[in-house]
Amino acid sequence: MRYGFIGVGMMGQEHIRNVQALPGATVVAIADPDATSLGAAQELAGETVSAYLSVAEMLAKESLDAVVISSPNFTHRSVLEPLWQTSLHLLIEKPLCTTVEDCLHVQAAADSHDGIVWVGLEYRYMPPVQRFLQELGVGQAGTHSPEKSSTGRVRMLSIREHRFPFLDKVGHWNRFSANTGGTLVEKCCHFFDLMRVAIPSRPVRVMASGAQDVNHLDERYPEGTPDILDNAFVIVEFENGARASLDLSMFAEGSAFEQELVAVGDLGKVEVKIPGFMELARGRQAELIVGSRSTGWPVTSEQIGAEESVRYLGAHHGASYLEHVDFCSAIRNGTAPLVTATDGLWSVAMGTAAQTSLAEGRAVTLAEIGLS
Repeated sequence: MRYGFIGVGMMGQEHIRNVQALPGATVVAIADPDATSLGAAQELAGETVSAYLSVAEMLAKESLDAVVISSPNFTHRSVLEPLWQTSLHLLIEKPLCTTVEDCLHVQAAADSHDGIVWVGLEYRYMPPVQRFLQELGVGQAGTHSPEKSSTGRVRMLSIREHRFPFLDKVGHWNRFSANTGGTLVEKCCHFFDLMRVAIPSRPVRVMASGAQDVNHLDERYPEGTPDILDNAFVIVEFENGARASLDLSMFAEGSAFEQELVAVGDLGKVEVKIPGFMELARGRQAELIVGSRSTGWPVTSEQIGAEESVRYLGAHHGASYLEHVDFCSAIRNGTAPLVTATDGLWSVAMGTAAQTSLAEGRAVTLAEIGLS
């Protein structure tokens, strides 16, 4: 599998490391208008990899099978335009775009594209999250088997991420909501996606409260002072009556677990606790806890270690590696993508609804955002 990369800053280089570890895959070419990023990525990828300041030149000169798009969020729609004229298979880093309008445009183009279009919502692929979803009766393709669920029908889902602040990226682009779509789009699209995977229903209404209270307040750039949220609570209501919540803090570095997911249903409760990279390096493992409402209220727990098949762990428990395994498998077997442009659209729409709710102090329906 011959890979090309568009946008080789922090996330682009993370994808390069994963592809380098992937059997049957080769990093062939990279493109980025930022010479510093391009130089760093070429040093990582090796001198035999072709490097281009122009995407058009890379596409004209290279024979590729797949392209990873990991340029800044706000560039995705424009970066994708020449790629729709090819039959290349595309993996688009999250969020799909920064606005629902742009996501709808990309979704329409993806529907008629000759190659596979896959969205990089890789939190689905973290092994602890996959075990959590298995306990909910969710299959790899997102299918639901209620008879296999430890919770029965999920009535309540809560997701907590307590983590470190945003890292600095090229030109500080991720310090401004106009570039990222806002924290609840840029960061939290992962969690809104997981809500849709865990709950087999459409989200209909979103309520949010949050602020920028701690991070980046003393930073100054030519564009101004950063305006990205660093904490929020979000509630999402679903068509089937289920509810989900998100608890986000980006000034909580000293956390034993970076993510915690809890699902409660008619039959029981499932929770998973996932350490961040610092605690993982110290030897802490993820924990899965399953409780039942049956006689005696039994509770079991297990630790979840590294997935043995993962050849590059990276920052998310091997999630990006496993994502590329399935991406390549879909290409080779001619099967549909497991994470689609439609998934990317909904995750952005839910984040946009949350950002709007927070800004306007009211509940926001997904119909208002353009989805129903």
